[in-house]
Amino acid sequence: MSLLINGSWVDGHGGAFSSFNPVSRLPVWTGKSASPAQVDGAVSAARKAFPFWRDTTLDYRIGVIQRFAELLGANKAALADQIGIETGKPRWESLTEVQSMIAKVDISIRAWHERTGDRTTPQVDGRIVLRHRPHGVVAVFGPYNFPAHLPNGHLVPALLAGNCAVFKPSELTPGIAEASVRLWLQAGLPPGVLNLVQGGRETGMALAQHPAIDGLYFTGSAATGVSLHQQFAGLPQKILALEMGGNNPLIVQDVANLDAAVHHIVQSAFVSAGQRCTCARRLLLPLGAEGDRLLRRLIEVSARILPDNWNADPQPFIGAVITPAAAVHLLAAQQKLLALGATSLLPMQALTEGSALLSPGIVDVTGVSGLPDQEYFGPLLQVQRYRDFDQAIQLANATCFGLSAGLISDRHELFERFWREARAGVVNWNKPLTGASSASPFGGIGLSGNHRPSAWYAADYCAYPVAGIEADNVQLPAELSPGLDMS
Repeated sequence: MSLLINGSWVDGHGGAFSSFNPVSRLPVWTGKSASPAQVDGAVSAARKAFPFWRDTTLDYRIGVIQRFAELLGANKAALADQIGIETGKPRWESLTEVQSMIAKVDISIRAWHERTGDRTTPQVDGRIVLRHRPHGVVAVFGPYNFPAHLPNGHLVPALLAGNCAVFKPSELTPGIAEASVRLWLQAGLPPGVLNLVQGGRETGMALAQHPAIDGLYFTGSAATGVSLHQQFAGLPQKILALEMGGNNPLIVQDVANLDAAVHHIVQSAFVSAGQRCTCARRLLLPLGAEGDRLLRRLIEVSARILPDNWNADPQPFIGAVITPAAAVHLLAAQQKLLALGATSLLPMQALTEGSALLSPGIVDVTGVSGLPDQEYFGPLLQVQRYRDFDQAIQLANATCFGLSAGLISDRHELFERFWREARAGVVNWNKPLTGASSASPFGGIGLSGNHRPSAWYAADYCAYPVAGIEADNVQLPAELSPGLDMS
C-alpha cells in the first residue's frame, strides 16, 4: 500500500518502481505509481475535505500540527535512518533534517500570526477587518535532497492555513514521504486533508495539470520549474510557488583567519555531498599570494574528506550522491569543464566503479570561454580568480540564477557593497552559504524562483487576504453626499 487517498492506504495502479540505497543498491522501498485516475481521486478527496478543514478553528489545526511535531520527535531516530538509507546522507545530517522538520511547526505558527493573521481596526461607525483565507487544494512536489524537510516546509504552512494538499514526493525518495505521511495520520489529520501520490513524471504531470488544484508548490530543478511556469501561464487563478537551484558564487578577499575561511568554503561547497540548492558552485579568489595560500589549504583539507556509508562509524562528513547515475553525470560534467580548458586542482572521483560515493572535486575555470551557466548538483567546486573586487562582483552576478551568494572578508565596507550589488535572495557574510534560516524568507530570483520565497514567507502563498469594512447594523451617515435627497 503505497498511496494515501482519502485517509486509506491503497496500491498504485501505475507502473512498479523502487528506491535504492545509493551505495549498496539494495532496494529500500517498492511500490506502484499512482495512475491518472488515482491522482484525480486524490484531488477529489482533498476537494471534498476542504470545507471541513477550512472551517475548523486555527487552534484546532495548530493542535494537529503540534501533535505531528511531537510524533516527529518520538520517531526521530527511525526517520533519520530512513532518510540516511534512502538518500545516502550520514546519520548526523539526517538527524538535523528531522530536527528542522520539528522546528518548522513553531516557526510556521509564528509566521502565520505575523504575516497572515486576522486584524481589526476600529472606526467611528464600524471597523476595518483583514482576514486570510486558504486557497483550497494545493499540490506539493518534493525533492530528493531534503525529502522530509523541504516538502514539510510547504505542507505545514499550507495545512495550518486551512488548505488541503496532494503530495507527490520525488520518485527517488518515496519511503521517507510515506513514513512522514503516516505520522500525519497518527496526529489526527482528517481523511482527505493530506493525500499522497507516488510516482515519476507521468504522475507529476497528471497532478500539475489537474484542473481542480488551486495552486502548486514546487522544489526542484530549474528545468522542471520553468516547465511548470510555462504550463501555468494564463492561469492567474492558480498560485504557483517555485523553489529552484542556483549557480551560487562565494567571494573571498582580505581574510586573516585562513582556516576559518577554508572551513566555511568546505561547508558551503561540499556539505550534503554538494546536494543543497544553496551550495557554493563557484569560488571567487583574488589573484596573487593571498588567493594562492587559501587555495593550497583548501585543496589540502578537501583531499582529506572521504565519503562513506550513511551509517559508517565514525561518521563521515559527506555520504553518497543520490544515485550512481547522478555520479556518472557529475563526472561527465567535470570532464566537460576540463575539455573546455579548465585545470583540475583536486579530481572528483568515484570511490569504486559504479559507486555513488564521490570525493570532492575542485577545478580552476579562470578565463575559460563558453563556461556553462549550470548547477552541478554534487561535490564539484569551480574556482575563478579575479583581479579586483569590481571583477569579483561581475563574475558573481554572471549567472541566470540568483539563489544564494556569499562573501568571506574582514572588511565591512566590502560587504556593504556586496549585499547591495549581489543578485541573490540569500546573501551571507562570513558564514557558509548553506546556513539559511527558516525564520527568514528563503528564495531567489532569476531561474532560482518566481518571487514566492518560502520559509518565513511561506504563509504568504498559503493564504490570500480578504479585506473589508464592517458594521453591526446599517445606518445612514451623519452627512449625505452632495446631490442625495433622502427626504
